[in-house]
Amino acid sequence: MKIGWPKLKFNFGFDWSLYIIPILLAVFGIVIIFSISYGSKSNIAIDQIEYLVIGLIAAVALMFFDYRTLKGLYLILYLLGLGLLLLVLFLGASTFGATRWINLYVFQLQPSEVFKLVVVIFLAKLFTDWAGEFDLKKYFWVLGLIGLPLLLILVQPDLGTASVVFIVTIVMLILSPIKKLYLIISLAVFLCLMPVAWHFLKPYQKNRIEAFINPASDPHGAGYNVSQSKIAIGSGGLVGTGLGKGSQSQLNFLPVAHTDFIFAGTAESTGFFGSIFLFILLMILVFRVINVAKVAKDDFGMYLSVGFAAMFLFQILVNIGMNMGIMPVTGIPLPFVSYGGSAMLTNMAAIGILQSIYMRHRQINF
Repeated sequence: MKIGWPKLKFNFGFDWSLYIIPILLAVFGIVIIFSISYGSKSNIAIDQIEYLVIGLIAAVALMFFDYRTLKGLYLILYLLGLGLLLLVLFLGASTFGATRWINLYVFQLQPSEVFKLVVVIFLAKLFTDWAGEFDLKKYFWVLGLIGLPLLLILVQPDLGTASVVFIVTIVMLILSPIKKLYLIISLAVFLCLMPVAWHFLKPYQKNRIEAFINPASDPHGAGYNVSQSKIAIGSGGLVGTGLGKGSQSQLNFLPVAHTDFIFAGTAESTGFFGSIFLFILLMILVFRVINVAKVAKDDFGMYLSVGFAAMFLFQILVNIGMNMGIMPVTGIPLPFVSYGGSAMLTNMAAIGILQSIYMRHRQINF
C-alpha cells in the first residue's frame, strides 16, 4: 500500500498569482521603506506590515464574498464614499497644505483612496444594467454622478487621486455600450477647457507642471523633488548602493521617499536590476488582472476587472514616470509598494474582488 502526501482539491479555480505578486510587491516595499527609514526613530515599516496584514484579511474575506452581491450594494457604497469625501471638508486632517485624511486614531483614513474602489463598482453596475440602452441622458447622469465626487477630491486638493478616478472612468466608458461620438465630443470639450482649469489650480500645482516642462528652471523650488529623484536613480547604478546606504534617502535629500518617490528610493538601494525586477512584477500583476477580465463570465465581472486594471496601470506608469521626470509630480503612490494604510487596504480589497471573479468564472452559479 502506497502512502502519499495529502492533496488539497478545490472545486473552483484559484489564481495564486493574484495573491503571490501583491504580497511580493508589498514585502519588497516594506524592505525599501525600512531601508529609507533606517537609522531614524520612525516605525513606518512596522506600520506598513500591519497595513499589509489588515489588507490580506480583507482580500481573503472578499474572495469568498460573491462579487455579484456588490450589484445590490453599489448605491450604498457610492453614498458612503460621497459622505466620507464630504466629511473630509469638515473633519479632515491637514498635511503639507492638503486636507485629505480623517483621523481614526488607529490610522488616518484617506476617503479619496477608498473612492477609487467605489467608482469601479458603481460604474460596473450601471454599465451592466444599461447594456443596449445607454443613451445621452444616462451619459449625462454618469458625468454628474462622477463629477461631484471628483470635484470634492480636487477641492482637498488631491489632483493625483482625481486623475486616477478620471482615467478609470474614461477607460470603462470606452468599453461601455455608449456611442463613442459622445465620448469624443466630451474629451474635445475637456481639452478646450484645460486653459480655463489652469486658473483654478493651486500655486504649487502650477509650479509642479511648470517644473515638469522645464525642471532646470527652478531646481531648488518646484523642480527640487524631480531633480533629487533623478540623482537617486542615477546613483543606484546597476546593483544599487545597498539597503540603508543611499545618500539621497538617508540624508533626506529625496522628499517623501517612502510614498511618492519610493521608486527612486528603490533604484538607489537596489539599482537597475532591482528596479527592473519591481517593474516586471507590477506588469505581471496588471496582465493577470486583465486575464480575469477575459475569463469573467458576466459583464459586471468584466467591467470590475477592467476598472481595476486601469487603476493599477495608470498609477504604476504615473508614479514611475514622475520619479524619472517624464510625468508631472501628482502624488500618486506606487500600488502595494508605497507607504499608506488606505492605499494598501484599497488595493488589497480590489485583489479580493478580482479573486472572487476568477473563482467563479467556470460556473456562473457558484
